[in-house]
Amino acid sequence: MNIYNRSSLVSFYEKHTDCKETLENWYHDVKTKSWRKPGDITKDFNTSRTIKNDRVIFGINYNDYRLIAEVNYQKGWIFIKFIGTHAEYDKIDPTTIDLFKLKKKN
Repeated sequence: MNIYNRSSLVSFYEKHTDCKETLENWYHDVKTKSWRKPGDITKDFNTSRTIKNDRVIFGINYNDYRLIAEVNYQKGWIFIKFIGTHAEYDKIDPTTIDLFKLKKKN
């Protein structure tokens, strides 16, 4: 899978250094995949959860953090829509959140 906006991962783990290794491992693992349907993701990441709008929620660092990605199965790409703490996650709608809109607000 092609992962767009990797810089979002780097920015996040520069602030939350405890998840750097986990996010780097996630990134490299996902790059080797070629998912064609939501079940492919949950087969590879059994703690992930697929939701509407072709999105997936991944637990990072034993679920200390949440990463939401939108998947285009036909084109083989993933776009990171959100990464944050549980407290931050609790304040958003995972089906509509957009990382770039959030950054423009702040």
